[in-house]
This record gives sequence, structure tokens and C-alpha cells, in this order.
Amino acid sequence: MKKDDANFAVCAIENSLAGAILPNYAMLRNSDLTIVGEVYLRIEMNLMALPNQKIENIEEIHSHPMALLQCRSFFDNYPTIQLVESDDTALSAKEIKQNHIKHRAAVASKRAAEVFDLEILAEDIHDNKRNFTRFLILQNRSKVSNQQSTINKSSISFRAQHTAGSLAKVLTIIGEHNINLTKIQSLPVVGEEWQYYMYADLEFDDVDSYKKMLLEIEPLTKELKILGEYKQGEKLI
Repeated sequence: MKKDDANFAVCAIENSLAGAILPNYAMLRNSDLTIVGEVYLRIEMNLMALPNQKIENIEEIHSHPMALLQCRSFFDNYPTIQLVESDDTALSAKEIKQNHIKHRAAVASKRAAEVFDLEILAEDIHDNKRNFTRFLILQNRSKVSNQQSTINKSSISFRAQHTAGSLAKVLTIIGEHNINLTKIQSLPVVGEEWQYYMYADLEFDDVDSYKKMLLEIEPLTKELKILGEYKQGEKLI
């Protein structure tokens, strides 16, 4: 997106089983991207390889670390197979196809198997079938149009003032404005030991009350940044 070769991007941010994808929080804060929406998807993991391969002949399984983490029970049945972390599930499948790599498998979606003409060796290998991932829809800040009137969710990041009770005061103000704090995550500030950025997801019905809350917490925080204001996605159950 830095090269203007795409209008939007999609970024996974948390999984219902494996938890938050921490590096992506830092990426959001340090980028010129803003969140304009979110989508919740049910995740299905499948093991795939070149046609006519058998799982007994597989020496390595490549995939994103979060995908590998969600299939631990399945991998316990094959202790001799090496698990190799990669940048992406679909790219792991693509690499096998492009380089015609035998004795290697990938964990990815059925769609990836179709696109890259791979054979599925095992379906639905994830440990828990109630497996959902939340994806953020991102856009360059300079290209975002006027704010939608239907926004009811916000993602923010900030540093609390380094004084006793400062974080508690921020959280109290959020609650006083009837804003639902659905997630809060801390990440270290690089180069400043024992200092942390807080990342929070907020759901609200009253936009004006939300705006007032931001004004009230600003003096209690440092480096307050709105990562995105958007309409919350439909949660799958």
C-alpha cells in the first residue's frame, strides 16, 4: 500500500484460540494506515502438498505460526515432521507449487489448495472447531473519506502518564461514558524499559459521548492515537 498498488489491505489481529497477533499492533501504530472496518471469519486448517504425496513421506510442514499453533493436537501424531514458521499460510502453499517441492506440506485453506493445485492430505486439522479470526480492513489515512455516521467502534493506542493511578483514571472515564472496553492489550515501548503502549478496542452507541471521552482522557495520556473509527463487524457464533 505504500506504493499505491492497493486501495485496501486486510490484516489479521486476533484469533479466538491463539489470542492476539502482537506484531500487528505495533505495525498499525507505526504506519500511516487506519482501520475502516473489521470482519470475523471461521477458520478451517487443512494440510496440503503436491499431488500423490502421502503424509508418511512429509518431512516439513510450513505455515504461519498462528496456524501451526492452532493444530498442535494433530501434529502430536507426527513427531518426526519438522514444523517451519512462515509469513503466510497461502504463500506457504504457493511456494510448494511454484518450486515443485516434494516431502513438504503446508497448512492453509481449501481455497489455497484449489488455487495452487495441491492435494489435501487432511481436512479440518485445527484443534478446536470453534476457531474464529478477527481481520481488520485498512486504508491509507490520506485516502479515507469523510467519517461514516454509522461508526460504533474505535481502536486507540496511548501511553498512560507515569503516575500512580493514571491508567485506572483513563479506564474509569471510558466507563463513565457508557463505552464498552472490549479489549485492552499492552506492548513494550522499544528503547524505554518497563514502559508500555496500551491498545484498546471501544464499542459505543453515542458518538458524541465517545468524542467527549477522548477529550477527557487526552490530558491523562501521552501519544494518544486513533487507529481507526468504524462500524463493528458481525461476530460469528
